[in-house]
Amino acid sequence: MTPFLKPVSSGKFRSTPLFGAGLASMLLLAGGMSAPAQEAAAAVTYQNPVIAGDFADPSIIRVGDTFYATGTSSEWAPHYPIYTSKDLVNWEQIGHVFDKMPEWTSGSFWAPELYHHNGTFYVYYTARKKADGISVIGVATTNDLKKGFTDRGIICEWGSEAIDGFVFQDSDGKFYFSWKAYGLEKNRPISLIASELTDDLLKLKGEPFDLLQADGKPISAEGQVMTKHGDWYYLFYSSKGCCGRGCDYQVEVARAKSVKGPWEASPLNPILAGGDGWKCPGHGTLVTLEDKRTFFLYHAYGEKENVFTGRQGLLDEVAWNEEGWPFFAGGRTPALSGPSPLGKAQNPGPADFTENFKGSKQSPAWQWDLHHPPVVKVADGVLDLGVSSAPEPSPAGTIYGVRVAKGAYVLDAAIDPSGPAQEGIGIYGEPKNALALRIEDSGVVLWKVEKGEAKQLATAPRPEGKEVLLRMTVSDDGQKYRFACAAADGAEWKVVGEEVDGGFMPPWDRAPRAGLIVAGKPGDTGKFHRVELRYGKP
Repeated sequence: MTPFLKPVSSGKFRSTPLFGAGLASMLLLAGGMSAPAQEAAAAVTYQNPVIAGDFADPSIIRVGDTFYATGTSSEWAPHYPIYTSKDLVNWEQIGHVFDKMPEWTSGSFWAPELYHHNGTFYVYYTARKKADGISVIGVATTNDLKKGFTDRGIICEWGSEAIDGFVFQDSDGKFYFSWKAYGLEKNRPISLIASELTDDLLKLKGEPFDLLQADGKPISAEGQVMTKHGDWYYLFYSSKGCCGRGCDYQVEVARAKSVKGPWEASPLNPILAGGDGWKCPGHGTLVTLEDKRTFFLYHAYGEKENVFTGRQGLLDEVAWNEEGWPFFAGGRTPALSGPSPLGKAQNPGPADFTENFKGSKQSPAWQWDLHHPPVVKVADGVLDLGVSSAPEPSPAGTIYGVRVAKGAYVLDAAIDPSGPAQEGIGIYGEPKNALALRIEDSGVVLWKVEKGEAKQLATAPRPEGKEVLLRMTVSDDGQKYRFACAAADGAEWKVVGEEVDGGFMPPWDRAPRAGLIVAGKPGDTGKFHRVELRYGKP
């Protein structure tokens, strides 16, 4: 495979009335930074996103000098990716909350919320129950994030559905848990509710109470975050539609003198909405630095790649005005760039992905359809990828893929075609919507699966030799796909079919995954020698 040079990003620093050098300096001074530190921080900038690719509903915590974040995984496994950072702008994935889903769950792994207390990490997560398909909130714990979490079961079942759990500790030491509930009564289908927590943070206690009372009626909201600043309690929340091409998500805030309200909506609402290349920002978590500055890690769609890269992880600073209302230092739309929070340079990205299967441990970036898990074995530089034995398989095959961080990329794979499975590459939205280029007895075949219907688009002669190269090239907006094949030396690439529009592929709540595909009988395996995903144009 012949690599190519990545283009240098041309992200801009956006100047707005709310975010100029003067305000940045005042915020740094207010944070108590020394003059040299202020100068260093002001000289170094970062660009959004800080966690590129599909990373919805992010949660962030700080433990000492280390930050941890997790986000929604939906129907992809493993469940809830975990990232770590020392500076808020450079993040590394270190694992997942769950390698295998808890026994009581069936899917819809949304909105995990991290919390740390007395040496224990907690995660409060949304999932559907296997018994009835209703979404509830579970809790899990660990003392070491790299070792994964132990499930502690369901903490919250409410109404016809409960999602978006969040923990807040008041200044008196009491812990509160809030969530979004559906189907309480006919005249209030959605409400934010809160309750006290037991001291072990594993159960609700006391009488639950409504949040965000306005004229006696709860406000529809989700993705809520509570914090205290001065004498006021602040509730950040997201409103309107979260997901898909027609989304209109935005962030609002309310405040009160008590956790139980009454809550007063900000006159600045919405304090964050779409614009400047990003759309539908929302559902994030606040993190406070040692110098008391506050940042918000949240998600938003890029306007260009949109649903093909999904809701990406963005970071913006929060400040308070003279009236005590919070606002975003970068303005009412997501900041394209800003001063690096800790003065650290951001690594250029996104980074290309390469796997040669030399070791026994695979990258945590690999994902698959949780309902159709592959059989994965690695030895001596070869990945043996087995067809899932799960019922109702996708006509495209079994996916072993990765999140993509931007629209334009090239995916190459080197394949040993001697296995019993039909080996290939492709892009997979869900079982009924995918594209796959597979090595078959008849040649190299391009398949389109739309709404469960499989259609053969093109066939090319299979290259000679013990190794075949397959390639998928993707347009800037992530929506159009071209396929090709070559012999092992890569000297001559043969185009397979015409460019395919993949606009039908993305589900409403998650982005497709690009990667390796095998098809055939359950247990049939295909052999892969290496895979490379390169960003930019070939």
